[in-house]
Amino acid sequence: MSSESGFGDNKKYIVIAIVISTIIIISVFFSSNELNEAKIEDNILGDSWEEDLTDTDGGSKLLGLEKWVSYTYRNYNESFPAYITLTSMKTIFLLNEDELIKRTKETIDQATNKNIILDKKNKTQGERVLLNGHKTQYIIYEGIDKNDNESIRIIGETWNCQTSGTSIICIGYAKITNDLMTNNEHWAKIIKDGQGTFGIGKFMDTNGLIYNVKCH
Repeated sequence: MSSESGFGDNKKYIVIAIVISTIIIISVFFSSNELNEAKIEDNILGDSWEEDLTDTDGGSKLLGLEKWVSYTYRNYNESFPAYITLTSMKTIFLLNEDELIKRTKETIDQATNKNIILDKKNKTQGERVLLNGHKTQYIIYEGIDKNDNESIRIIGETWNCQTSGTSIICIGYAKITNDLMTNNEHWAKIIKDGQGTFGIGKFMDTNGLIYNVKCH
């Protein structure tokens, strides 16, 4: 009897130990899965750009083990509107480069509605390094807004931030023509960098929006 009782007690201790260990592992996993939200700071936005506080989104799945949040920054110019959507994703494992660029293309498809026609055959793809040291992949499309038949450009740019364990996707949009003129000013603000990746002049400056994303 005492042997059976001792065996039963051991089983209880084993079960309790497994439960406690599981709770500890889950707690550590959740605490290390905090989402670091990438942002564009006010001093980089300047006077003509601002965060659209009505266009913030986010969510989670897998009991909170995967999370995401998106912020939108806009230039409200009536003739040449522009915006950037900045999405931060925390997944159980960092996404690889192929998956990131695939998600970026899918996000562009979601961001453009039926009134936008993108010329996906004549796209520009490449890599660059941001001010924060991250090497990114980007893809640029030319397009037409069917509402007024004016030209637009869209960039999708993505990278992994190893420091915060976060994947970042930026979508930048700008209308560049109207009935009277072409205006690349807001497009340049979205894409320019200190290396002149997209050209010199207005496209070469250290205060580009994507170039200055703060992700860690």
